[in-house]
Amino acid sequence: MSNIAPLNIAIVGAGICGLGASLALARKGHKVTIFERDVPPPPGGADEAFFDWDRKGAGQFRHPHAFLGLMCNILRDNYPELLTDFEAAGARRVGFELMLPPEMAANYVPEPGDEDLWVLMCRRAVMETVLRAYTERQGNITIKSGQTVTGLIGEGTPVNVTGLQLGDEEVSFDIVVDCSGRTTKFPGWLRYRGAVIEVEDDDAEIVYFTRHYKVKPGQVEPAPGGKERGAGDLGYLKYGVFPGENGHFAIILCVPTPEVALRKAVNDPVQFDAICHAIPGTRDWVDPDLAEPTTDSFGFGDIRAVWRHYVNGEDVEGWDSRVPVATNFFAIGDAAVRTNPLYGRGCSTGMLHAHILADILEEEADPIQRALILDQRTEDQLRPIFKASLDEDRAGIKRSAALMNGEDLARPHSLKAWFAMSFGDAMAGAALSEIHVIRGFMRTFHLLEKPGDFLKDKRIRNTILRYMLRGRSRNASARIVNGPDRAGMLAVIADEGIKRAAE
Repeated sequence: MSNIAPLNIAIVGAGICGLGASLALARKGHKVTIFERDVPPPPGGADEAFFDWDRKGAGQFRHPHAFLGLMCNILRDNYPELLTDFEAAGARRVGFELMLPPEMAANYVPEPGDEDLWVLMCRRAVMETVLRAYTERQGNITIKSGQTVTGLIGEGTPVNVTGLQLGDEEVSFDIVVDCSGRTTKFPGWLRYRGAVIEVEDDDAEIVYFTRHYKVKPGQVEPAPGGKERGAGDLGYLKYGVFPGENGHFAIILCVPTPEVALRKAVNDPVQFDAICHAIPGTRDWVDPDLAEPTTDSFGFGDIRAVWRHYVNGEDVEGWDSRVPVATNFFAIGDAAVRTNPLYGRGCSTGMLHAHILADILEEEADPIQRALILDQRTEDQLRPIFKASLDEDRAGIKRSAALMNGEDLARPHSLKAWFAMSFGDAMAGAALSEIHVIRGFMRTFHLLEKPGDFLKDKRIRNTILRYMLRGRSRNASARIVNGPDRAGMLAVIADEGIKRAAE
């Protein structure tokens, strides 16, 4: 047990990260007040929240979400009643066995650890309303909706934060936690007080578009594990199907920003569906006999990898020059570390970040040390995930640019490129046929270990090497995602445009 007295903590932002942080801190005995600029969810259920909630503070509110294994396990191990609430609201649990190819699933034998490889899927409206209702039932958490934070109270170097500005009102707190997401205003307020905040900022150069649907009464959605993949990368376009709760599902189409014609097309609901009909992995889902759309298509942009440094200096060979930007202030989730939402890691990393902070506040009383420890643990636990996401962004930018220039992505241009492509094909091929390989890959996917750590397993490495020796042609089927090439897809949207012009 900690002998550190309970703290009076302010959290700014009542999104998934802010609500999760409030639970992590409240369970340690702290008093938590959440300030949220948006109004509360409307009365009713998930549909009312999805269609009617004016959620300006979360631009991604109506885009698909899923909780990866990291977050699911945190919920299971710490908040079992909350997990029960999600399931009661219709959130679907997809376990490891349902992620296996059909031929592998037929002979599946569970092993210890498989229970950690699962996802929880539902619309974000369900995620937020269920999480918020559970949070509101906790005795030491208060949510103040419709409250816009207009500044912070603090001075000195580093800035010693002592509270928040709410218009003309000043409210004092022991700790302020920024969970206000990617549009956070706290860096500007701190810089105004002389703080220097270094930022890593890389544009993913994509825009993604979503359309929601619902399975019609009496119909059954396509079975998982079919021949065609429900998610894939065509080089010029990425796509994914997100099954949700109670027959709802969404499809996302991610387009590189230079692809002007495609970007224009996916923003049109008729063209969006035409593109989905052209992709085998989404075709059955948009069959008008199966499902009907519940929204138009709509986009989400400004997708970037951002890392804000709230500690300056470094610790090198015993010489520690690190100094925090502020004390008694902590930024977590997207307000500090932001990755491409296409990879679905933000909710999980935000929840992990929140629990890291809660542990530090319990372990350490010194404000300077708290800031330094959070910075170090954030580097240790989130940097590998951030780097992997950034690497994927950069690889995607290169692939799409090569396709626009008419290059053949299957043809390597150097020995290094040949080896990388051969290794990637072999790993993909092994993951479709060897369950120990897919187990390792899934541990990375679910953020249960550092990206790529499964390759330290000698058995997995030997298996991938064996697949490499088969040759790239035998592994190609694991890499190839069925769908039209770029020219073919541009022809699809051109044909659809001609049809509409003729009507």
